[in-house]
Amino acid sequence: MIVMLAGVSGSGKSVIGTVLATRLGWAYEDTDALHPPADIAKMRSGVPLTDADRWPWLETVADWMDQRIAAGESAVIACSALKRSYRDYLYRGRAALRIVILKADPDTLAARLTTRRGHFFPPQLLQSQLAALEMPGDEEPTLVVETVRSPAETADEIIRRLGLTTTMHG
Repeated sequence: MIVMLAGVSGSGKSVIGTVLATRLGWAYEDTDALHPPADIAKMRSGVPLTDADRWPWLETVADWMDQRIAAGESAVIACSALKRSYRDYLYRGRAALRIVILKADPDTLAARLTTRRGHFFPPQLLQSQLAALEMPGDEEPTLVVETVRSPAETADEIIRRLGLTTTMHG
């Protein structure tokens, strides 16, 4: 199984993803590392990515998942997957994929981004991501989890809601 933690920047994808992967004993990938240098430079300069920027990156994300699936490996991956069309593409032909959107209120997101250090995504781009975010409808097989509790408690909720078994506790 591949569990993708999705959502806007500051929603907790990386922190919760690391906790979740550790608890499950699975590999973890943050798709920030899969962005081409031009995308990172664009975001670092405060310019939001366009769909044209995101599609090649999403193809790279899909390839990463396909390699894990083909190898029979489970993994946790952090990927914004903001739009329904992106998630539809990522789901296509990947029965092993479960997407969980991490949700927090805009004030909490902004506070997290202003205290985050060493990341290329500037806080001023948050509004562009919130504008692009399309929350799933009832017909989409995507979970939504509020990130109001600790990363560990949020990881536990994801594990419970997906019916997974942990290899570690704590």
